Amino acid sequence: MKASEYTRKLTTMAMLAALSVILVAVVHFPLFPAAPWMEYDPADIPIFICTFLYGPMAGLGLTLAVSVLQGITVSASSGIIGIVMHFLATGSFAVLAGCIYQKYHSRGGALGAIVSGVIMMTAVMAICNLIFTPIFMGAPMEQVLELLVPVIIPFNLVKAGINGAITYLVYKPIARLVKREHAGKTA
Repeated sequence: MKASEYTRKLTTMAMLAALSVILVAVVHFPLFPAAPWMEYDPADIPIFICTFLYGPMAGLGLTLAVSVLQGITVSASSGIIGIVMHFLATGSFAVLAGCIYQKYHSRGGALGAIVSGVIMMTAVMAICNLIFTPIFMGAPMEQVLELLVPVIIPFNLVKAGINGAITYLVYKPIARLVKREHAGKTA
């Protein structure tokens, strides 16, 4: 990769990271009254777009950067546990969906990648909630188990599903724009 291509890729990724942090700061609201601390936010959409643009390792790298940035700024109250949970959940989506989309680079491949990523992310969040929520909230494991099926799993399916659906709708126009911008700079 030429230095100019690398710089453009890094710049695009930096803009996506900034957009992710802005989105979580501006758009966040609870989906289930039983768990008001579990808020929807669209911050993963730029990470999913990065994953489809540049591959699973770029998506994972952006996930790490965004997890830390969000964890020390707009989501500081969740501390290291929030950073770790975000990295594991969104990172699992980035790796799985990114690998699938690299292999099946089509609309159908994108849909399969997103559905697989949503399922993986939901499973990882279920495990993370079982491990970290008792520590973070000081709640007994039994209480977390009681919330697993009626709240935690549905919340994560809905959140990841909404973000995946939006990514599916906006990825191609954004990819065309990025590619046109990159082509215009190299011409």
